[in-house]
Amino acid sequence: MAKNYDQLAKDIVKNIGGKENVLSLVHCATRLRFKLKDKEKANKSALERLEGVITVVESAGQYQVVIGNSVGEVYNTIGNVTGVVLNSNNEEGSNDKNGFISAAIDTISGIFTPILAAMCGAGILKGLLMLFTTMGWLADSSGTYKVLYAACDSVFYYLPIVLAYTSAKKFNANPFVAVSVAGALLYPSMTALFSAKESINFLGIPVVLISYPSTVVPIILAVYVLSRLEKLLNKTLPTVCKNFITPTVCLAVIVPLTFLVIGPVGDTLGRLLASGYTYLYNINPMVGGAIVATVWPILIIFGLHWGFVPVVTNNLAIYGRDTLFTITGPNNFAQAGAALGVFLKTKDTKLKAIAGSAAGTGLFGITEPAIYGVTLKYKKPFIIACISSGIAGGITGYVGAGASALVGASILTLPAFIGQGFVGFLIACVIAYFGGAIGTYLFGFNDSMIINEETQESKEITDADLKEIEVASPANGTVMILSDVSDKAFASEQLGKGIAIVPEEGKIYSPVDGTVEAAFPTGHAFGLKSNSGVEILIHIGFNTVELNGQYFNVKVQSGQTIKKGDLLVEFDIDKIKAAGYEITTPVLITNYSEFSSIIQTNDTTKKIGENIITIIK
Repeated sequence: MAKNYDQLAKDIVKNIGGKENVLSLVHCATRLRFKLKDKEKANKSALERLEGVITVVESAGQYQVVIGNSVGEVYNTIGNVTGVVLNSNNEEGSNDKNGFISAAIDTISGIFTPILAAMCGAGILKGLLMLFTTMGWLADSSGTYKVLYAACDSVFYYLPIVLAYTSAKKFNANPFVAVSVAGALLYPSMTALFSAKESINFLGIPVVLISYPSTVVPIILAVYVLSRLEKLLNKTLPTVCKNFITPTVCLAVIVPLTFLVIGPVGDTLGRLLASGYTYLYNINPMVGGAIVATVWPILIIFGLHWGFVPVVTNNLAIYGRDTLFTITGPNNFAQAGAALGVFLKTKDTKLKAIAGSAAGTGLFGITEPAIYGVTLKYKKPFIIACISSGIAGGITGYVGAGASALVGASILTLPAFIGQGFVGFLIACVIAYFGGAIGTYLFGFNDSMIINEETQESKEITDADLKEIEVASPANGTVMILSDVSDKAFASEQLGKGIAIVPEEGKIYSPVDGTVEAAFPTGHAFGLKSNSGVEILIHIGFNTVELNGQYFNVKVQSGQTIKKGDLLVEFDIDKIKAAGYEITTPVLITNYSEFSSIIQTNDTTKKIGENIITIIK
């Protein structure tokens, strides 16, 4: 029975800032990739607490919600029950200013992500056909082979048409005009001219004939230029005629322009991209493979690995094989092995279930559940997996293994790697898997690392080991839990764990014996460190720094030794409120991760000196 994802879809969209905050949404094998108008409206901590969400990553201009294997079902449910337009792309209204790298990664992922499933399926089928012919089970002259090969090779041969559609969606161009441009590049009479090495000209200008099947860069550049021309024409032409004049002009201009300029330039860029990687690879394949494979898991964390898809696609188009995704392929087995090591070592039933599932999905090429749910969470397993991946990557580079299709390494896709270095690649995958598993089991994990997320209490700690540190109230007033304050940064506990108090009078006192680490001249905030090592941030009101010290009278200075109850600052509550600011004052433990537990008072009011936070060492 299919699982119902309606509530999860609604909760995700709610905590992403609502459907009005979504500029675009696509998904890859494990992640929902949102482009948001305003990232500040998203509640990351609430998203990560949702059952069904592994983690949330902000990278490459995207807000990535990691789901795992069920991402496709959640993605479709979001479209069905929340009204978010899938595969949309509306950059207008965004206040997010990204750098060139982030914009480039966002563009690449937006173009390639929708077609990865088809490319992966075609790659697996192509690998199986290679296995069947190698083993003599199927003749490449048979009708069966020809039909199945057409099925798996079509997406690669007609890749410009597929990319034309996704590029048009990304660049806000007419997708069918874009597909027509790509179709012209693959038109039989034009491909026949190239095969016959004949020369032609357009209006007297020589046409550089190029083989466009399987190419990537030319059509993406062509569609980008098309999108700019369309926008210009739609803005300048009268409404009565632009619906038919715009596509006419676009086809008449962009197709010749692509054959004359864009295509040759794009083809040259693509070849430079492929030859540049090949040059670096050939300097020392073993060292290069080890370095790339070691850092690859870190790129996966930030979703940057998709930025290499054009390199791989160009390698396949120009050389007929790729080594980049082959070198990084054993990482999938390394992460799965590390998750298996945790599964075998832990006695915690909940973690055993998570690690066992992640170890299984990792073998099928889906590593995010293993990375975010297990290895990265406990750090050492992740490091061991990176080392195992690096060793395997060095072996893969040394034997010169490559893939005949764009596929990630998994037990299903191994046939795609048949050819030079295949046996060495298999050995590398085995080393990565068992290296990750054995290393994690022996050195990377024990149950004392397990932390209860509700209480932050280590399972290894007993009642006899507990040592309490008390933090007193810095003011008389009403006590609030952090999640109820209006400022999201404080409410989400991104700045620290603790509590908030609404002062009854304009005085804040030190809650501990210790030192003033920072006394802001504006008077709105103080950083304290107690003699027992607790780091405390007291922040008077929200956005009160904008007052630039007005209505505040600071009584201490940075570096000063203080006692519990010493006056830190006086301020005029009435004037601050009249200026439009809240005076709710968070009291945060900023180094909370160094302690076992942070326990807040349940009382609703407190007086100066009364305990509001208990810290368990």
